[in-house]
Amino acid sequence: MLKKSVYLPGLALRQLRDDPARAPRLAVRMLARATPGRPGARLARSRLAVPRPRVVTRENAELRALLAHDPPVPQTPPAGAGAAAPAGGPARKASPADGAVLQFVTNALPNTNAGYTVRTHRIALALRAQGRDVHVATRLGYPLSQGVGDARPRVDVDGVAYHRLLPWLPPADPVRAIERGADLAERIVDEVRPAVLHAVSNHHNAAVALELRRRRGLPVVYEVRGFLEDSWLSRDPSHRETDEFYRLTRELETRRMAEADAVVTLGEAMRAEIASRGVPAEKIFTVPNGVDEAFLEPLPDASGLRAELGIAPDAFVAGLTSSFFGYEGIDTLIDAAALLRDRGTPVTLLLVGDGPERGALERRAAGHGVHAVFTGRVPMRSVRRHHALLDVFAVPRRADRVCQLVTPLKPIEAMAGGIPVIASDVKALREIVEPGVTGTLTVPEDPEAWADHLEELAYSPERRRKIGQAAREWVRAERTWGAVASGYRAAYAFGARAAADDSPFSR
Repeated sequence: MLKKSVYLPGLALRQLRDDPARAPRLAVRMLARATPGRPGARLARSRLAVPRPRVVTRENAELRALLAHDPPVPQTPPAGAGAAAPAGGPARKASPADGAVLQFVTNALPNTNAGYTVRTHRIALALRAQGRDVHVATRLGYPLSQGVGDARPRVDVDGVAYHRLLPWLPPADPVRAIERGADLAERIVDEVRPAVLHAVSNHHNAAVALELRRRRGLPVVYEVRGFLEDSWLSRDPSHRETDEFYRLTRELETRRMAEADAVVTLGEAMRAEIASRGVPAEKIFTVPNGVDEAFLEPLPDASGLRAELGIAPDAFVAGLTSSFFGYEGIDTLIDAAALLRDRGTPVTLLLVGDGPERGALERRAAGHGVHAVFTGRVPMRSVRRHHALLDVFAVPRRADRVCQLVTPLKPIEAMAGGIPVIASDVKALREIVEPGVTGTLTVPEDPEAWADHLEELAYSPERRRKIGQAAREWVRAERTWGAVASGYRAAYAFGARAAADDSPFSR
């Protein structure tokens, strides 16, 4: 409690120092948290509660500082080089093939429920089932940095240990933040004694792991789950690839990939992109998204939820579970539903999730007279109840660069439940949808094309059943977490060999 009461005011002061114009929006978010019930929820979704982006000149200055930072190579071998050991103590011979793993992530369960955190958790559980001792450390300051007043140093979820790196005050500069993160993480290294450090997007997490490699001689595997600069590019039409933020972020991410001993990513489109940046192909490993085997079980009865949400028993329901960002293309799905209504084929949209575009999407649906049910975020345990309401799962992603490259998790969960998927025809989605067999692909950002395919599926229940069944069998054979997690074994072993070969103390 004491650390929370010191850190949160310090964070607010730093934000205001960075940009005083952020004060009104910060005040609205704090008021929303303090207001109970629906009024607080409505306030949290208002435009005034959306955080004001940091001043880009300050962002760019921090990126330049990180790129300029080049810590010296230790003059003496790190404590326990090649295996983690307490400072001054004997090194434990931990094999990367079966030793402990310490992951570094941006956010995590139980405070953040998103595709990123679900993958982290399911991979940790799958590796534990294979005999690995897996620990996870969240980014410096989290979750206090998100305004969540939970200052526990460790939280266990389903037996997975989530460690928090919580300083008393947020560091004043990005280089100091990396060093402070490594300082706090060293205590976990002493406790866990990992054989490998597994950093997950973005470059901040990789930098902390690499600093620990410098200090302790541990191999670093960097898992690239997305491209930060392309996500930024897709969120505002005024953003350009020539902008300094884009160029600096891309350069920094690429440097972290090159510095890591091995790189893991989610799909072949992402693997090709990483290799095109000069990262040796032999050190890039693909570990795709998967699902827990519970998703393969028959969907639960959701008749009560259908009535609760006001969805008619005979309604044709299309929808998704997603974070509501512009590049998800949910506006295209709403426009397609409006076209179907005009054709006399009404469709109910079930839109599960939240994000900065939610308010605009609600207004769009209301303006078009589309019956759209917005549920907000739901707990993981409720996802399959919502899946049970769907006749079709939609992935209407735009043709943006980030959508071409990054393969999402949510449609695979739906496919495991036997729900037919209709998705935008972009490279990343071609990796999980075989047209006419495990799903349907259509033109991105084209409401009429979407309406045509939705209408075809609406009147073809037997085709929906066959596609859904084929999708479930594909997931069962290739995309459970237990099946995909085995791919880390090769990445960890490669990373350990590379770290040993590159160490100045092994020559």
